[in-house]
Amino acid sequence: MSRMTKEEVKQRVCEAIVAAQPRLREIAESIMAEPELGYKEVKTSKKVRDMFDELGISYTTEHALTGVKGRMKGRDSKYTVAMIGELDAILCPRHPRADDLTGAAHCCGHNIQITNMFAVAMGLQSVMDELAGDVVLFAVPAEEMIEVDYRNKLREQGKIKYMGGKQQLIYEGAFDDIDMAMQMHVETAKTPAGEMGLGSTSNGFVAKLIEYHGKVAHAAAAPHEGINALNAALMGVMGVNSIRETFKESDYFRFHPIINQGGTLVNCVPDYVQVESYVRASNIEAIVNGNHRVNRALKAGGDAVGATCVINDLPGYLPMRNDARMNEMLRQNSNPLFGEENVFQGEHMTASTDMGDVSHLMPVIHPWVGCINGVLHSAEYEISVPDVAYIKTAQALAMTIVDLLYDDAVGAKDVLDNFTPALNKQSYIELLDRIAKGE
Repeated sequence: MSRMTKEEVKQRVCEAIVAAQPRLREIAESIMAEPELGYKEVKTSKKVRDMFDELGISYTTEHALTGVKGRMKGRDSKYTVAMIGELDAILCPRHPRADDLTGAAHCCGHNIQITNMFAVAMGLQSVMDELAGDVVLFAVPAEEMIEVDYRNKLREQGKIKYMGGKQQLIYEGAFDDIDMAMQMHVETAKTPAGEMGLGSTSNGFVAKLIEYHGKVAHAAAAPHEGINALNAALMGVMGVNSIRETFKESDYFRFHPIINQGGTLVNCVPDYVQVESYVRASNIEAIVNGNHRVNRALKAGGDAVGATCVINDLPGYLPMRNDARMNEMLRQNSNPLFGEENVFQGEHMTASTDMGDVSHLMPVIHPWVGCINGVLHSAEYEISVPDVAYIKTAQALAMTIVDLLYDDAVGAKDVLDNFTPALNKQSYIELLDRIAKGE
C-alpha cells in the first residue's frame, strides 16, 4: 500500500530534480567537453559509471561494447521501465566545441539525454518504495549511424553484429528484461519558452556502401584504355534521380549519397570509387522495395561504362512508433510545466533513430523537446532554453514513470494490455538479416 499520494510522489520527484541541477549541469558540461563517436565512447561510459557509483545505483557494463545499464528497484518488480540516454556524438568539425582531433561534437544533444537520464534517476531515487516496478537507466552507444565503413569493419571482426547501438543491444538480449522505454531528443525551439513535442512516426532506412571498380589508365595520354569508376558512380546516382518520381509521396522516400573516395590522382582514370548512402522510407515494405529499385539503378551506372558495382546493404533503423497511451501520460504531465499551448503532437519525421527498432518490440515514447538555437547537427547548435533541456523535460518524463508504476503499476499494465508488438526478438533479427542479404 502506498504511503504517499501520487501527487505527493510527483511533487517530491520534481523538487529533487530542481535540487540536483548544479550536479546535473556539471555532468552535461563534462560530456559536452569530451565528445566521442559511436562504439568509441570510452570516456563517456566511464563518466556514467562514476555517476552511478556516486548515486549508489547498481549497474552492468560492456553492453554493445560501451553501454552501461543501471537499475533502481521498486517496492515490487511487476514491470520495468527504461529511461535511455545516448553516449555518442556526431561529426561536426566546424562546431565551436568540436574535438580538434576527431571532429566529434555534441550538437546532437546526447549529452542532454544522459543528463536527463540522471535527472530522472535522482528524482525517483527517494520514492522507489512507492512504485511497483523497476526503473532501468540505460546509457547506450552508437545511435548516430556514421562511420559506416568503420562499423562494418567491427562487424567483420565479430565485435558487433549490427551497426546501431540499440540494434546490437536487442541482439545481445539487453532489452529482454525491459517492458517499455522512453528517451528524449532536442530540436530547435519555436518560441523563447521552449516546447514539448510528443513523438510521432519517423522514417527507417537501409545503410549502403557502394563500390565501383574500374581500370586505371593515364587520364590524358590513354583514357581509352581505362574504365572510369567515378563516371560509373555518377551515372548510378543519376539513375536513382531518374526514378525518384516513381516513389510514392506517402512513403517519404529519401536517397542522399556522399562519395567517400572518388579517385587518387587527377591524371589517372579513377579505378575505385566508394559511395555511402541511406535509402529511407516511412514503412518497412517501402524501404525494402525502394532499396531493390535503387540497387538496379546503381548497378546500371557500372554497366554503362563497363565497371563492376558491388553493393553492401547494411541494416539501418526501423521506422519509429510512439505508444499513444504513454504519449497521453506525457502530455498530461507536460501541460502544467510547459503550458498547454507549448505541448503538441509532433508530425512524421523523415529522419531516423534506432529507438524505432525498440518501438517494434515494446511500448516506447520519444519526445522532441524544443530547447536549442540553430539546426540539429550543425555548427550553429546551442542550448537556448536550459530549464527546458534539464528540468522540465526530466520532470515530465519522471512523472510519466510514476504514472506507469504507482498504484500497483496499473498504468503500465494498461499500456501493455493494449500494445501489440510488430515484431518479436526472433522475427526482428530475421528481418535485419534478410535486409543484410539484400532480400
